[in-house]
Amino acid sequence: MPTVLRAGPYRFFFYSGDGTEPPHVHVERDASSAKIWLDPVRLQQSSRFGGAEINRIIRLVEENRDIFLQIWETYFYD
Repeated sequence: MPTVLRAGPYRFFFYSGDGTEPPHVHVERDASSAKIWLDPVRLQQSSRFGGAEINRIIRLVEENRDIFLQIWETYFYD
C-alpha cells in the first residue's frame, strides 16, 4: 500500500487492490480513517474523524487532487 503523501499527522495512501474502483485515496491518523473519492472530491466513508477534521482532509485532497490522480494512473495502469 503505497503512501502518496504525508501532511501533518495524516498519511494518504492507496491499497494495492483498489484499482478496480474509481480513483480515491485513503487517509489515516492514529485510529481514525477515511476514504475520499477523487473525481469529484467527496467523502466516501469515515471512521472516528470529526467534521472539522474531515473538512481539513477534504481541503488537503483538493489541493493535491491532480498529484493523487497522476499517481493513481501510474500505479494502476502503467
